[in-house]
Amino acid sequence: MKFAYLTEPPFNYLDNNGRPTGCDVELARHVCTTLDLMPFKPVMTEFPSLLAGLAAGDWRMTTGMFATDARRRVARFSRPIWALPDGLLIRAVDDRQIDGYRAIAASGDARLAVVRDQVQHQTALELGVPSARIDVFESYRDAAGAVRRGHAAGFASVARAHAGYIAQNSTSDLGVVPIAATEKPAAFGCFAFARDDAALVRDVDAVLTEFLGGSAHRRMLARFGFSDAEVDLIAP
Repeated sequence: MKFAYLTEPPFNYLDNNGRPTGCDVELARHVCTTLDLMPFKPVMTEFPSLLAGLAAGDWRMTTGMFATDARRRVARFSRPIWALPDGLLIRAVDDRQIDGYRAIAASGDARLAVVRDQVQHQTALELGVPSARIDVFESYRDAAGAVRRGHAAGFASVARAHAGYIAQNSTSDLGVVPIAATEKPAAFGCFAFARDDAALVRDVDAVLTEFLGGSAHRRMLARFGFSDAEVDLIAP
């Protein structure tokens, strides 16, 4: 059972022994073990390849992503596995008042980093950030590097991913600015599957419905920094 993931802690990353882990990897591992879809084989890739790889048959399941209308036209999605707000990764020494997408838009020169095909790119455009001031990168690490080098004022992604990156890299030169719900509410992420894999999605959803919100699930997510309140957002 091939499961596509990308390096984005706390969702997916390699532990000190080089073993894939993270809240998405461990939840997928539990689901596949329960369904006897073994061996479970995580495959590292980049975000733009996730859905294309499903269509090509390179893997059958991917890490969680936002199930937008456009994505639903090319893939199937499980029930939600997390609900999280966006956030901006910024340099701690930046003295500009950057507190969201609109603040980036209002600045005359602030550039925004995004990862190709992630929904934050479209959100930025809808909230007024000029396309000419949005830099598109292929991976989380590249986009974060643009902020660290001062080439971008902020990097838009999921706030939880930014916190995970900072914790993993033990860095004090970066900070996270959560996007207020009034600017963009928290959104739901789901596992993705090929369009013709409806039976697998039904089986996965049955396991998720049984597991999500239970004590074992809460212990699993607590290992990756999630609170009970965050788990309550997607519990059956």
